[in-house]
Amino acid sequence: MAKQKIRVRYAPSPTGHLHIGNARTALFNYLFARHNKGTFVLRIEDTDQKRNVEGGSKSQMENLRWLGIDWDEGPDKGGDFGPYRQSERKDIYNKYIQQLLDEGKAYYSYKTEEELEEQREEQRAMGIAPHYTYEYEGLTADEIAQKQEEAKAKGLKPVVRIHIPEMETYSWEDIVKGHLSFESDTIGGDFVIQKRDGMPTYNFAVVVDDHLMEITHVLRGDDHVSNTPKQLAVYEALGWEPPKFGHMTLIINAETGKKLSKREEDKSVLQFIEQYRDLGYLPDAMFNFITLLGWSPVGENEIFTQRELIKQFDPARLSNSPAAFDRRKLEWINNQYIKKADRDTLLDLALNNLQEAGLVEKDPNPEKMEWVRQLVNIYSVQMSYTKQIVDLAKIFFDAPKNLSDEEIDEIRKDEARPVIEEFKKQIDLIPRFTSPQIMKAVQATRQETGIKGRRLFMPIRIATTRSMVGPGIGEAMELLGKEKVHEHLDLTLKQMSENGL
Repeated sequence: MAKQKIRVRYAPSPTGHLHIGNARTALFNYLFARHNKGTFVLRIEDTDQKRNVEGGSKSQMENLRWLGIDWDEGPDKGGDFGPYRQSERKDIYNKYIQQLLDEGKAYYSYKTEEELEEQREEQRAMGIAPHYTYEYEGLTADEIAQKQEEAKAKGLKPVVRIHIPEMETYSWEDIVKGHLSFESDTIGGDFVIQKRDGMPTYNFAVVVDDHLMEITHVLRGDDHVSNTPKQLAVYEALGWEPPKFGHMTLIINAETGKKLSKREEDKSVLQFIEQYRDLGYLPDAMFNFITLLGWSPVGENEIFTQRELIKQFDPARLSNSPAAFDRRKLEWINNQYIKKADRDTLLDLALNNLQEAGLVEKDPNPEKMEWVRQLVNIYSVQMSYTKQIVDLAKIFFDAPKNLSDEEIDEIRKDEARPVIEEFKKQIDLIPRFTSPQIMKAVQATRQETGIKGRRLFMPIRIATTRSMVGPGIGEAMELLGKEKVHEHLDLTLKQMSENGL
């Protein structure tokens, strides 16, 4: 018998932007499909009409593409197993709901939300886990039909519930967690498979879709473990073979140890891919970093191309331990990619950040563009993401800042004033105000004063850039321009005189 071709899916709800956890689910399924030369399906699960956000599925797809994830079948591409939006598959679900009703494996339930809540309150008061109890217990078929007719006459709309057998064990070999099993009396009783509005519930629709789309493996988050026995009950009722399941461990905030979720109050970790795009993170870096959240490659290397990750990906190396989202590690990984990135790509990202901050005009002339290019180049080694350039490059845009106590202590030294005064003379002697010529002025200052090393460079850096840190002195001064450098030198010498230095 030929080996079954692997088919996996990512099935987001269009309820908002692409969350880090959902991005990881998509990414692992994508890698698994590509590693095995299988098929990756994108399916939109939009049956919960109240939670759907306008443009939600479009946002999901745009951010997936930005990450470098593509799919073989989906709402935008079509395929042999469509439609790929659940809202367009209602007739398909109705067919199988009717089948279960006809076979006596499902039934109409007319209990109101108020009655159900009252039942749950009673169960809590008795110390029992809230669950649905069969509302037609002990009634004959005729009595059930009469009760349902009475409910209809009152104008009540029913849900459809599936019968859950007693003393049944639902078990599976999880790709990540190993053997898992649930007893049927722990899953909350007969659960709803069709809501009052006629739409199927998640745990029913996902089974029908996965079966009809011939999905072979379901890789998803740990929070879906409790859904799996319910889905196995639907597979069993319909007489279908379930796919293989793998539940990836939760992602936690490395700093707090708490679960990383959309509802998390802790704002120290950004939750959505779009936020990282806006900050100027690179898609290849995000792809690399997210892959390492709960999956470990062979060896010690942490920087990989997408092709390398596809070649290496093995679900057997998915971790059983929570995956720690370490913001500092993400910044380090992105910095590695920035250092190697195409200069035009960096320029485009950083220019956008500078324009959003109001530091560069929307349509800069060629001379200004070249100036921004140089600015981006000198800070590329330092940036963890391109938006950092807004703060890193403040000396080029803001009025001179006040010197810190540490900076004042540096220029308080006896050699500082002679160095600064001599350097001011030397920059007026150079033919062009370029980085190489500026460094010649620095060396000439050394020769004239006999001062070298930190005692030479630090007073010059502080006096010209008004900071002890920054890019190379020559590059920084060239970008500042001769006029602004003179302004800074004069200001520093004035402040030194005022302080008796």
